[in-house]
Amino acid sequence: MASILDMAAIEAAARRLEAGELVAFPTETVYGLGADAENPTAVAKIYAAKGRPAGHPVIVHLAPGADLDHWAQDVPPQAHQLIAAFWPGPLTLILKRAPHIPDAVSGGQDTIGLRCPSHPVAQALLTVFKNGKGGLAAPSANKFGHVSPTTAQHVHEEFDSDPDKRVTCILDGGQSEVGIESTILDLSRMATHGPVLLRPGHISAADIEKVISISPRQADAQAPRASGTLEAHYAPRTPVALIAKDEVNETLAKLARAGKRGALIGSSEVSAPVAARMSMPATPEGYAHDLYAALREMDAVNADIILVESPPVGSEWQGVNDRLRRAAFDSAGLLERMVSG
Repeated sequence: MASILDMAAIEAAARRLEAGELVAFPTETVYGLGADAENPTAVAKIYAAKGRPAGHPVIVHLAPGADLDHWAQDVPPQAHQLIAAFWPGPLTLILKRAPHIPDAVSGGQDTIGLRCPSHPVAQALLTVFKNGKGGLAAPSANKFGHVSPTTAQHVHEEFDSDPDKRVTCILDGGQSEVGIESTILDLSRMATHGPVLLRPGHISAADIEKVISISPRQADAQAPRASGTLEAHYAPRTPVALIAKDEVNETLAKLARAGKRGALIGSSEVSAPVAARMSMPATPEGYAHDLYAALREMDAVNADIILVESPPVGSEWQGVNDRLRRAAFDSAGLLERMVSG
């Protein structure tokens, strides 16, 4: 496991990527599982390692100053404005894919998701890989649908038991600074739909509007498929339920009476039995930073259910609430069934 800005390890990782292997690396959002974006065989290894559905696209990560026209065509001026404002950073732009770029990265669509990460290890890797002229297809470095990793140890927990050992290298860049995945903005249909927000994140719709003077629309039925936008996603093994702050103690007490163990992510004073609990920061940035680590820690408690106090609902909390809603999606109705006996 390489340490932060260990250039020998980063250069070795780049050679592995150029040879068609998989390398996990840190970004400011979460850790990514990278492969040469222009090598369909290598990209297929990502899908196999993650158990990812074939039609679910991945995001291509580029070095600072990369040639956008190599990857995309018909790039609208708003893309250049947003790149100037937010790259390197946690913003993914969906653009029309250049014809020579394999559709393995886009799930067969004519679009492509591009971003330039700000993490120094990611930037160093992308600068060395193909002399800065390549791109790394890199969804989160975890099994498909699971909680995304924000440390190198999380990646080891996901893939060390893989009998095929498809992840050949993990670069350690410390804990991810942002903690949730990038904002995804569709600019591929500007003439007909304008900008469309496909996944909220650290960069908000208001931030985007300040730059391009257009408020992004919400996703529509014809929007391109994009990473992390399935209804059920980011989920631990233990079921998750969102509850109001004033329902915490009553719910924990009902679970105890039903012989069930509840873990809690929240700040409420607890008088009822609880398997484990973790308080979260009061700011959306702090909450996002800690969210996935908290879900993983509570998952390890082996409770029957993880209760999460619903965060505030302001626009700055949209990314956090989006991830929690998807994490709890497959558990809908389970809490009620548990406490009703």
